[in-house]
Amino acid sequence: MTNADVEKNAPREALPAAERIISNITAPIPPAPLEYNPPDGGLTAWSQVLAALLTNAMSWGYASTFGVYQLYYRESTGLPASQISWIGSVQVFLTFASCSVSGRLSDAGYLRSTLAVGGFLSVFGTFMTSLATEYWQTMLAQGICTGLGLGLAFMPAVSVASSYFKKRQAFALAVTAVGTSTGGLIFPSTVQYLIPQIGFAWAVRCAGFVAMAIVLLAIVLQKPCLPPRKSGPWVDISAFKEKPYLLFSLGAFLNLYGLYFGFFYVNAYARDVIGFSPVDSVGLLLITNALGIPARPIVGWIADHYVGPVNMYIIATVGVAATIFGWIGITTRTEMYIFSVFLGFSNGTCQGMFIGALASLTKDPQKMGTRSGMIFSLCAFATLAGPPTAGAIIDQTGGDYFWAQVWGGIVFAAGAMALSASRIAATGWTWRAKI
Repeated sequence: MTNADVEKNAPREALPAAERIISNITAPIPPAPLEYNPPDGGLTAWSQVLAALLTNAMSWGYASTFGVYQLYYRESTGLPASQISWIGSVQVFLTFASCSVSGRLSDAGYLRSTLAVGGFLSVFGTFMTSLATEYWQTMLAQGICTGLGLGLAFMPAVSVASSYFKKRQAFALAVTAVGTSTGGLIFPSTVQYLIPQIGFAWAVRCAGFVAMAIVLLAIVLQKPCLPPRKSGPWVDISAFKEKPYLLFSLGAFLNLYGLYFGFFYVNAYARDVIGFSPVDSVGLLLITNALGIPARPIVGWIADHYVGPVNMYIIATVGVAATIFGWIGITTRTEMYIFSVFLGFSNGTCQGMFIGALASLTKDPQKMGTRSGMIFSLCAFATLAGPPTAGAIIDQTGGDYFWAQVWGGIVFAAGAMALSASRIAATGWTWRAKI
């Protein structure tokens, strides 16, 4: 029977039902969920982890270097700490914000091209920073151009690396996060220790050459595991209807609102309050970044085998909150070194579990780039406001760090509560649930 026959013979009141039945019969069948059987190891899989580690070293390692620039700009320009912090905050903001674009492009299969464009903008912005002589020029080069490039380069490699693992996903992603600490050692030391030898401009250019080498190697290693997802929205709004994802987004937002406070101000605090020299204060930043190297794979392995990535992320966030509150009592050089060790380990743990925890809440691996990019873009506003908020508190209190430290501890404590609510929404009140 044809559609015309149905319309002719069916009673008038039955036509809408008949039309619905025919529509259901002729509607295209939605595609079946992707059968997800990643290799969970092997040379190709671990080469993608290396590629993601390299892009992490450039993206977040470079961003965590801004403490060196913060100190240099303050001494060379005399600008307030909060105004200088806006350069680093805009850079980190755009790094996060552009992840929604690069994440969707990654899901669609445009991996190497997205990474190449991001690498070019990062290197170009770094070289332009070396030529900048005015505040607005530095903001345009280091804040905007470099920030956009870092975000475009970051998401493709990480989403590809996550697609190669299932049982060992948290560990693999924690290893990729080692790049953040590795870059946090390479870039600050390159800039700080070369400035007295060859000047600020050439020190920054050397950092640009290092970034260029890193991104070229990452492009060569890149090899996707999943077929591209060409269709689909750029933003998956339905994800925010899932309570675990929504509450996780809130927890991540609060986490990143306070995260860069320590990275931006630990060496300034050592210089202003404890009496460190500029070189010694940068050494503290290097210690902080170095401790993140062993922290990330250790907690990734524990999360995979015993705790679960979301649970470990909550524990790590509580650890950072306790460390920031402990900062209030630091008054001597020895205590400052000890604090840097704890800050580095707790921050490294927290950063190392972020992607792994998010991946555990993403059931469709083909949406990993999109859903991760959405949260990163949301968190961009947190990173934009965080360091300037701390800087404004310090400026308003005449250089006293006490209330900024209280603010940082409270923010992380609130983030831990939101992440705990996300975990409860996903598993219920089951304490032994591994998620």
